[in-house]
Amino acid sequence: MKLLSSTIGCWTLLALATSVACADDWPRWRGPQDDGVWRESGVRESLPEGKLTPAWSVPCGLGYAGPAVAGGKVFLFEYDKRSGEITNNAGGRDALEGIERLRCLDATSGKELWRHEYDRPYLVSFPAGPRATPTVDGDLVYTLGAEGDLHCLRTDNGELVWSKSTKDDYGVETPIWGHSAAPLVVGDLLVAMIGGDGTTVVAFDKKTGEQRWSALSAYEPGYCPPSLIDGELVIFHPEAIVGLTPDTGETLWSVPIKPSYGMSIASPLPVGDRLFVSGYGGVSVFLRPPAAAGGEAEVLWAGKPKTSISCANSSPISDGEAIYGVDANDSALIAVDIATGERLWETTEFTVGDDRRARHGTVFLVRQGETDRYWLASETGDLSLVCLSPEGYEKLGSTRLLEPAGEAFGRPVVWSHPAFADRAVFARNDRELVRVSLAAD
Repeated sequence: MKLLSSTIGCWTLLALATSVACADDWPRWRGPQDDGVWRESGVRESLPEGKLTPAWSVPCGLGYAGPAVAGGKVFLFEYDKRSGEITNNAGGRDALEGIERLRCLDATSGKELWRHEYDRPYLVSFPAGPRATPTVDGDLVYTLGAEGDLHCLRTDNGELVWSKSTKDDYGVETPIWGHSAAPLVVGDLLVAMIGGDGTTVVAFDKKTGEQRWSALSAYEPGYCPPSLIDGELVIFHPEAIVGLTPDTGETLWSVPIKPSYGMSIASPLPVGDRLFVSGYGGVSVFLRPPAAAGGEAEVLWAGKPKTSISCANSSPISDGEAIYGVDANDSALIAVDIATGERLWETTEFTVGDDRRARHGTVFLVRQGETDRYWLASETGDLSLVCLSPEGYEKLGSTRLLEPAGEAFGRPVVWSHPAFADRAVFARNDRELVRVSLAAD
């Protein structure tokens, strides 16, 4: 591990970033531009040790799905378990009975505005609630439940506009760890990972639910949301990463990549005209898609043991010089040289919190605008503000957001990505959702 000797670069970038005021919603997975960047100004430059007092806290049910924040509303996707035992056996499914529910709350007060719920038995591994963050698009919000219930609702009153079922409509067996890929709005389409022969990815009319096109075949849909990168729809399923035309689903290019156990989870990371793709089991590839490579996809380097990062729960992020991400095998936050794939430094301080060996240690990385400051939301329930660079990291403070109420591999965890909006962080565990102000003093 290396520590920066100076924070001059960090504060210089901070001054530039805060010179122009702006505001952001967090309407979907990894923010408004699907890149894990929070572009609001007027936020804190450091964090106090201890705990910031929440502006409000509301009880919530089980769920890995992060909250979405848009138009002054918070959308919380949760599960109310009625019966059954949660064992969190990674290789076996648990049977639960309960209700899957979307709640809409006032972002200022936490007051509930409406709810939409339905009976939903679960038969998945790690069954503690839905996985996919709601996707908000104007006056509509979309959810994909753990067992494949795809719903479109009105944001003002929760009225159901249309729905689909991966089981009933497409005959798809639910993946062992549940449907996890948040749907993506592209123009007048809603693109969702469904599964099945020729329907691994399906585009629907976002207002009516009518199927517009379907594409690809894989033995499972995987767990990675679709992405729109440089005008192409990029799909990472358990057998390949693929570029499609958004309007028709035509395949433009494909590179075989096969994570262990079908665990294509982390979002592909664009770095200029290149893509970094990683999955569980030592899989990591840095490539240049055909549009930039001039015909065929060009693999620039591939990770080897003790190099690069094999990401799972949290998606990597980059400053153009290094890639930062969490390796699912050793649970370390790692910086990787973009040019070579070699590791520059690593630490477990922000993941599992100590030097013990663990699998799937998790910290969610969110960059503060175009600075070198990053918000790190750890599975331990802590939020840290850190300057990251190829040379090392400088911690600018840490605060307790939540108690880790979930469990994984024998340790307590928070495995839900927070939302950053309204100069605040919105974070949930399996007991409560909190709003904590991050506005500058």
